Amino acid sequence: MVMDVENFDLVVVGAGIVGLAHALMGARRGWRVAVVERDQRCVGASIRNFGFITVTGQRASDTWWRAMRSSQVWGEVAAAAGIPILQRGLWVAAQRPAAAQVLEAFRATDMGRDCELLGPEAAASRAPMLKADAAALYSPHELRVESREAIPRLAAWLAEAHGVRFFNGEAVLHVEPGRVQTAQRVFEAERIALCPGTDLRGPALRWLPPTLRLSQLQMLRLMPEAPVQLPAPVMADLSLVRYAGYAALPEAQPLLAQLQAECPESLAHGIHLIAVQSADGSLVVGDSHHEHASPEPFASERVDALILDHLHEAIRLPRCRVIERWTGVYPTGHTADALVEAPEAGLRIVLVTSGTGASTAFGIAEEVVRDW
Repeated sequence: MVMDVENFDLVVVGAGIVGLAHALMGARRGWRVAVVERDQRCVGASIRNFGFITVTGQRASDTWWRAMRSSQVWGEVAAAAGIPILQRGLWVAAQRPAAAQVLEAFRATDMGRDCELLGPEAAASRAPMLKADAAALYSPHELRVESREAIPRLAAWLAEAHGVRFFNGEAVLHVEPGRVQTAQRVFEAERIALCPGTDLRGPALRWLPPTLRLSQLQMLRLMPEAPVQLPAPVMADLSLVRYAGYAALPEAQPLLAQLQAECPESLAHGIHLIAVQSADGSLVVGDSHHEHASPEPFASERVDALILDHLHEAIRLPRCRVIERWTGVYPTGHTADALVEAPEAGLRIVLVTSGTGASTAFGIAEEVVRDW
């Protein structure tokens, strides 16, 4: 059987946010870019999340810098592609004095230099919905998009404005330097970016460490019975012992001990609070973390209830009804927040292994393309 051969400067395998970020950076270089995706549309991890580009609290050094750069690129892309930015900034509400001490220590680091630390009264004046009994931190760096709308719009814009060609519904059977094969055709390119996302047993398997597994998340969409306005995305005390930028501080240890005594079940389920608001007034809330090589597809009502309890501890809300529930998933089990391998001169394996794909993908892709 003679197969069609397509020639490009860069072939990207995977149309999640990591793959799209590499397509953008390649297109900005003037390269002819193809994106090959096994599904007909993006239905995976890149749309099952908050759409929250998080900078503050990311791990110091590479992850934080990549998130800062990605936030800048998201702003550029959103304006060009017609992607609405629904919220800007971040509030971290501290209910416990130990949490306030973590925020104070973070504010004193280089990563916190542009953030504001407010007492309870000042926080209540700026953000009346917050229950910041001890303190609140405001960061100006974050922005939030609606992932399920932003990802397909980004892909469409890459095709329209940059000539990126998309080959959806084509499962990749084999990858080697200079060559990508699907059931339908062969792609030849000097550069190949293999961005497998959660497909840890596919064509990237031979280059991935055996320690990788998947983390499953539970998330909900709520509709308040009365209109509310969340001024910015919100995090709370549990986030301070999960996000490495806070958790690595010595001041986080007393908070962790207090949380272990007060809410051990939430910690056991990997719960920490993020709440964001959509254009229709609904709130996207989560999340939890359960790791396994093959996570179960079932969501727990108890985990949802715990998430909602933490939501009402941190934010003043009217009664809300759940209008959607879903599970997300992302790779984990690597020593760093991202895996970037170069097994051959023209081949890169790129995988975000910390649930920070939306927050760091543009920064990572810019580095990969720059160094090619």
